Amino acid sequence: MELANTLRQDGKCHGGVLAHLERLETQVSKSHKKLEEPQNAQALEARIHELKRLRDKLRAEVKQRQARVKASTANVEPDQTLEISEQEILERKQENMNAILQAYRFTGISGKLTSQGVCVCISTAFEGNLLDSYFVHLVMEKPLWIHHHSVPVFIPLEEISAKYLQTNTQHFRFVLCEYLNAYSGRKHQADRLQSDFAAFLVGPLQRNSLCNLLSFTYKVKPEGQSFPFCARLLYKDLTTTLPTDVTVTSQGTEALPRMWEEQRAAHENLFFMKPLHQVFTSFAKKG
Repeated sequence: MELANTLRQDGKCHGGVLAHLERLETQVSKSHKKLEEPQNAQALEARIHELKRLRDKLRAEVKQRQARVKASTANVEPDQTLEISEQEILERKQENMNAILQAYRFTGISGKLTSQGVCVCISTAFEGNLLDSYFVHLVMEKPLWIHHHSVPVFIPLEEISAKYLQTNTQHFRFVLCEYLNAYSGRKHQADRLQSDFAAFLVGPLQRNSLCNLLSFTYKVKPEGQSFPFCARLLYKDLTTTLPTDVTVTSQGTEALPRMWEEQRAAHENLFFMKPLHQVFTSFAKKG
């Protein structure tokens, strides 16, 4: 109590002993912060110098690497570099072609490598019957080109080559295979109609080279009285073996009896849905 009273009488510590101690602590804390500030500034400055040193080192390394790459490419002529890259591309294409041809044997497409490129063989078939085979000899150069082939002249080989040979050789082979298989299938149907069902025909079967236009006159019953029909089958899509347009008419100008008209309409539907030999096989079973 005497100490507290003495401090109050002096007028310097109005808050008592505790307040005086708090003021002393505040003064000490401020003095410590003033001492730490120069140390923190020195540490930051040292860190900045270190980061700048690392930046300059990385820049120097990048410049050295760029100089080495530039020097190495300067020793090779541009034409030589282009020639090497094109040769590598052709070799890779040839390797890929060989692997693809091995797999294509299951689809009727086979082939073998030659000194100039690759010879592709397309074996056609229809309903399990092996038919004709055709070959195309491709020269593995840039651009790819056809050396010789056995594809019939009425197959649009030039058009197919212009569309796919340079951009997608795999699609080129598939499209060509579609055309050849469809042609062989249509030809096979026409041949069988003439050989196996000649008794149903009235007069010759007329067909063009592509076998995509057939016309013939036929009877439902090969023997006895039977009303003759005239059929015209058009295959607008050259990659198909079924006609896109079918016309069956009666011979003469007289109107058909109702029974024959129904039969005529039924025949048109059959020609749309089934190959020729299957249609005439059904006629033979009914007859």
